[in-house]
Amino acid sequence: MASLYNSQGRYTDAESLYIKALELRQRLLGEEHPDVAQSFNNLAGLYYSQGRYTEAEPLVIKALELRRRLLGDEHPDVATSYSSLADLYYSQGRYTQAEPLLINALELRRRLLGQEHPYVATSYNSLAELYRSQGRYTEAEPLLINALELRRRLLGEEHPYVATSYNNLALLYYSQGRYTQAEPLLINALELYQRLLGEEHPSVATSYNNLAELYYSQGRYTEAEPLYIKALELRQRLLGEEHPYVATSYNNLAGLYYSQGRYTEAEPLYIKALELYQRLLGDEHPNVAISYNNLAELYSDQGRYTEAEPLYIKALELRQHLLGDEHPDVAQSYNNLAGLYYSQGRYTEAEPLYIKALELRQRLLGEEHPDVATSYNNLAFLYSSQGRHTEAERLYKKALELRQRLLGDEHPDVAQSYNNLASLYYSLGRYTQAERLYKKALELRQRLLKNQNL
Repeated sequence: MASLYNSQGRYTDAESLYIKALELRQRLLGEEHPDVAQSFNNLAGLYYSQGRYTEAEPLVIKALELRRRLLGDEHPDVATSYSSLADLYYSQGRYTQAEPLLINALELRRRLLGQEHPYVATSYNSLAELYRSQGRYTEAEPLLINALELRRRLLGEEHPYVATSYNNLALLYYSQGRYTQAEPLLINALELYQRLLGEEHPSVATSYNNLAELYYSQGRYTEAEPLYIKALELRQRLLGEEHPYVATSYNNLAGLYYSQGRYTEAEPLYIKALELYQRLLGDEHPNVAISYNNLAELYSDQGRYTEAEPLYIKALELRQHLLGDEHPDVAQSYNNLAGLYYSQGRYTEAEPLYIKALELRQRLLGEEHPDVATSYNNLAFLYSSQGRHTEAERLYKKALELRQRLLGDEHPDVAQSYNNLASLYYSLGRYTQAERLYKKALELRQRLLKNQNL
């Protein structure tokens, strides 16, 4: 019953039942029993869903230690505990702690269960997701392909886990801007979920949402909107109005309207998402910080700077409090607050924040990551506005080269880099170089638009 309530977002009801089960098992079975470890793990999973990471961590560690003590190091449940602890660290941006745990889980499962087992596929998938988040795309891709092939071989083509693998591989390609490869995989995932689970299932809603995200990123707004609305309505129908996934759908639909300049439609949805997250997850949750950030971005674009600034600061402080200073979301907050200050001409306040964002991304994600290229681009834009052209040119070139290397030549961010560097050359009177790059940017954008309409 607790698991049902958890899946419905009824966290308060679930928590009391999970605690009751834990206490009952401890009383009847004693502290040293595998079922007690399972109860620790279940309660930790609930806290994890709510972003209560500091409460979840000691419970996951307790479950791991208890399983090792009772079952020995060579047991599948120990591998599950490694994986659970890794997921917790991953969500907090503690990637260097998560990676060895995921590798331990994978190796243990291979050793105990053999190479041909669904749990091995799950381990491939989890490790790949970590690498994807770090921009380690070349390491992530073979793992996701392994997971997909293993699931197809073991479970057959007609299985929900195969649909999940299609979805995850598509998200990797999406992250790389490989949209033409991502789209058929997302459609495969959606159709497979519909065939196996029926139209009325949360996984179908998630597939609508993911396909909408892809179309949104390509500027295919008229195709994205009905899918976002379908996802929202399906989640409302299946999960009820009071569920975090409904809040996420409000947020995503608002993001679409924001990108279209439909600010009066976006704002109430962003506010709905924020209020729903606060009501369901409490004020101390990463999703609340995301909502603050998104609402601030909307206000900033409207020139409502006095409303945007406190929200950006709230998002930053909440992320630092929940995730620690060393997290990619904290870098994003530094970047966004810097962008606000830049828009107001507060260059001396913007610069140290842009630099903080860049250094944090380099430290956490490595030099070879699209977010690092974004930081180079933004800092270059600031320097260009200050007339620091030599510094700006060097960073614009770095951003362009990094984007070409990571995302390929046919990506919208590459077009943006061509355009920005061209604008710099134009302002310096270097018209021949500017014209060449402006043409490159234009031709690339025309090519991308043509491909989207095929």
